[in-house]
Amino acid sequence: MPTVSVKWQKELFRAVEIDTSQPPLVFKCQLYDLTGVPPERQKIMVKGGLLKDDADWSTIGVKEGQKLMMMGTADEIVIAPEKGPVFMEDLPEEEQAIAVGHSAGLFNLGNTCYMNSTLQCLHSVPELKSALLKYPYSGRSNELDQSSHLLTVATRDLFGELDRNVKPVAPMHFWMVLRKKYPQFGQQHNGAFMQQDAEECWTQLMYTLFQSLKSPESRENAEAVKSLFGIELVSRVHCAESGEENSETESVYSLKCHISHEVNHLHEGLKHGLKSELEKVSPSLGRSAVYLKESCINGLPRYLTVQFVRFFWKRESNQKAKILRKVDYPLELDVFDLCSDELRSQLHSPRQILRDEENTKLGLKAKDKNGSSKDNDVKILKPEGFSNENGEPSAVTSQEAASSDKQMHLTGIYDLMAVLTHKGRSADSGHYVAWVKQESGKWIQYDDDNPIPQREEDITKLSGGGDWHMAYICMYKARVVSI
Repeated sequence: MPTVSVKWQKELFRAVEIDTSQPPLVFKCQLYDLTGVPPERQKIMVKGGLLKDDADWSTIGVKEGQKLMMMGTADEIVIAPEKGPVFMEDLPEEEQAIAVGHSAGLFNLGNTCYMNSTLQCLHSVPELKSALLKYPYSGRSNELDQSSHLLTVATRDLFGELDRNVKPVAPMHFWMVLRKKYPQFGQQHNGAFMQQDAEECWTQLMYTLFQSLKSPESRENAEAVKSLFGIELVSRVHCAESGEENSETESVYSLKCHISHEVNHLHEGLKHGLKSELEKVSPSLGRSAVYLKESCINGLPRYLTVQFVRFFWKRESNQKAKILRKVDYPLELDVFDLCSDELRSQLHSPRQILRDEENTKLGLKAKDKNGSSKDNDVKILKPEGFSNENGEPSAVTSQEAASSDKQMHLTGIYDLMAVLTHKGRSADSGHYVAWVKQESGKWIQYDDDNPIPQREEDITKLSGGGDWHMAYICMYKARVVSI
């Protein structure tokens, strides 16, 4: 990579590297970190005129040691008078971030909206950030490859930058490490980086964090990702032709909402997603046969991720197509009827407490132990806390029912906290955006480097049916009660 010097006002920045495999916008983001001048305000003089964001470096002909001239005004924080009112602009940037009420946006480095939206959604999980902070700064286990270690460190550092800043952050280092770990995200077409699938980015990053945070060096974080996001499924696999039947258990990190002409609501799609047909060799028949796989949830996480299966491979055109059908999703999701009998029995008591607390708030007398009530009549209560006394996440699984005093228990009821949307008709193009609920209850639309406040009633309008942004991934947060 060639290195150049950049003259800006009275300052000269020497040995600035240019990655000529990336668009000039990335170089401008580097200069933003050095000067505080946002990329859109930068005017960089090169041979033939001004440097454009999407220019081809090979046609510019930048030489080693070349001196470039940059013009532009940096963002400034006004210095407060010695006495008098203190304005937000006068505060240190970390305090500004708190005052603004939401974290910073992320610069698009060239079709990286899929990555930015994924990061903004996962950044909204405080327990994940806490686990990352405990991750060792150096060293890794022999079981963990170096690229996974570096990606985990880059994730931790980028989350920290987002929390400390009000100005947009350029995720250059994270992007470079992500492409090194998963080369598919570095695919190019005509010299420009290609749009990628946000769900694939989400899945790969989740897998990497799962591997890293359960390493011996992260004993405090053992199973952190699994307890936060892991869903335990138990399945009945049955062959009607041979009568064979067996059960399987597996851990997944998202539920699939399958979309068909019969699906109008998320709940219907989830039920379809828990049933599937597979073809495999039948030992008793001695040939291939069709098996029906019916699954139910046997262990719930603190954060429930749902993917709308909107993209499929169209054989006749040999390309990925998108299902535009409108599928409504709720702000409050109850998955009780999708659970196994074993898990339902564990959820009964917490759900009763939830109803009693709601009744108390409404001025009604709570039912005694002999009172009966159906689970589908549950009233929704927003809990005040989401962790136990030690600040650690709690999950209900088939192997364990929470038993410690004042432990927070799951109820099977979840609140929507983040939506990742896609706008466009193909997964290989279009635009991804994150819509994230803040701790204050307000919603922010993270359109790359531009955070925009939104009304809650507009969030459920991202359900599809046209060319507007439509939900691709939804993340829900568990409602819990103390027992």
